Amino acid sequence: MKLGLLYEIQIPKPWTPGIEARAYGEVLDQVVLADKLGWGYVWAVEHHLLPQWSHCPAPEVLFGAITQLTSQIRIGHGIALLPRNFNHAIRVAERAAVLDILSGGRVELGTGRAVTLQELDGFEVNPDDTQAMWAEAIEILVRAWRDEPVEYSGKFYNIPPSYVVPKPVQKPHPPLWLAGTNPDTFTLAGRKGLGMLGFVTGTPEQLAPRIAAYKEAVKNAEPVGAFVNDQSAVLIQTYCAESHDQAVRDVTQPLEIVAQLAAELFLPWAEKGRERKAETYKYLAEQQQAAIRAGANTSDVEQRTRDGVIAVGTPDELVKLFRTYRDMGVDQMLTWVQFGGLEHRKIMQSMELIGKYVIPELNR
Repeated sequence: MKLGLLYEIQIPKPWTPGIEARAYGEVLDQVVLADKLGWGYVWAVEHHLLPQWSHCPAPEVLFGAITQLTSQIRIGHGIALLPRNFNHAIRVAERAAVLDILSGGRVELGTGRAVTLQELDGFEVNPDDTQAMWAEAIEILVRAWRDEPVEYSGKFYNIPPSYVVPKPVQKPHPPLWLAGTNPDTFTLAGRKGLGMLGFVTGTPEQLAPRIAAYKEAVKNAEPVGAFVNDQSAVLIQTYCAESHDQAVRDVTQPLEIVAQLAAELFLPWAEKGRERKAETYKYLAEQQQAAIRAGANTSDVEQRTRDGVIAVGTPDELVKLFRTYRDMGVDQMLTWVQFGGLEHRKIMQSMELIGKYVIPELNR
């Protein structure tokens, strides 16, 4: 099992002068440390118009810096938004190729379609079109890396014969992933031969059927790319300390902040989802599901730790939990370490413990 870092770049209020610059500097310090300690991957989201929750609208720029500061860790878009108003498919292909060159072939490209109404409405994207837009765009991505010239005719794209340069270092192309929270997306990723970025939280028992569905579907994949990327990854908030009690104390307030921000993040779906009638987002539009995602039903930190919803505790406790996920077929844990205003110093200390005691055990 591999560990990945996942960054939203959360910056809760109150905001002080220079706080965003400081946050980005801290992220770079954390990634450099992860590269030294043996993390396999670093992922960053692409989110727009979500203040406090995510200040990471241009991950490809951040990745450019990371390519020059690291040597081993793989660099993953988690994700590039493929609805056209966010990104033209050819631009995604071009940017990923340049990153692959600068990193010496370390790029992973996660894809998806956005989950918040704030982003969809802000960029004038019809939620009902996002699935079809994604399907066209990911096909164009592969063609842009493979074909000379690339040509495409569809509902959302009409590309005349065109030469896309540069090409990625990795041949035939960087590994492709699909992100999602909807249970159906796990099956879709498997059928398409894509790695699965499971951006959903729950107990191992709740997530196991989704991982099983992915693993079953990927057996008979018809890959959209040139190869099957049979990998599943699961997001989990992660913090390690020398004692269990200390770990719980350190993250209690940051986790409360995350729950509050999440409630605000998905409130528009709870309020407007039914009237919008966005069929492929109906799981978010249902009041109960929106409340669950918003954290309204979350129990205390101790209970969530016991349930395996979050990875908070000593190195031994984290090893035990990650092995549980590994045994049910998860290939990578997406450790979300920078959340809710947790202090940079504490994040670095937690990472040191994970690098010293947890990663070696997972490599056995």
